[in-house]
Amino acid sequence: MTFRATILTILPEMFPGPLGHSLAGDALARGVWSLETRDIREHGIGRHRAVDDTPAGGGPGMVMRCDVVAAALDALGTDERPRLVVGPRGRPLRVGRVRELARGPGAIILCGRFEGIDERVIAARGLEEVSIGDYVLSGGEIGAIVLLDACIRLLPGVMGKEASGAEESFEGGLLEYSHYTRPREWEGRTIPDVLLSGNH
Repeated sequence: MTFRATILTILPEMFPGPLGHSLAGDALARGVWSLETRDIREHGIGRHRAVDDTPAGGGPGMVMRCDVVAAALDALGTDERPRLVVGPRGRPLRVGRVRELARGPGAIILCGRFEGIDERVIAARGLEEVSIGDYVLSGGEIGAIVLLDACIRLLPGVMGKEASGAEESFEGGLLEYSHYTRPREWEGRTIPDVLLSGNH
């Protein structure tokens, strides 16, 4: 089963971006996963395809319109994949959720911009809010790339050795051990003797 990612964004040219390179890019080329981008502006209002409007109650910035976002989501038809939106208010993305997503059919990821997305469409369309950290980015696209990269590397056949995904940071609630390679001594610092004992 191919892992299918669909991105809803006003900046489709940002994809695949880094996901088109290295492990993820190779897996994309081999059909291990697929990527589709949908331009939210295709559902925009008026001659200029507006996707945003001033916030209710006043304040700076603009907010993505619920009717426009809903139209973009609804154009996907019936689809059982999880529908995610990346934003700082969401549940922090953890390795457990990444593993769940990687075992599934893929994800639909809505990328917000401006001050955010009208709350009504998030609730009405049952979107799962996901956060990649306690900071604000210019939009959800970078967060979507982070989320997808975390999932894609866990797909069967993406990493060279399956054990690579099992002995990493956050597996079992621990951080991964420190790593060393040649030369044996560098600037007076040596590889710890226990790693040279031959007992893996």
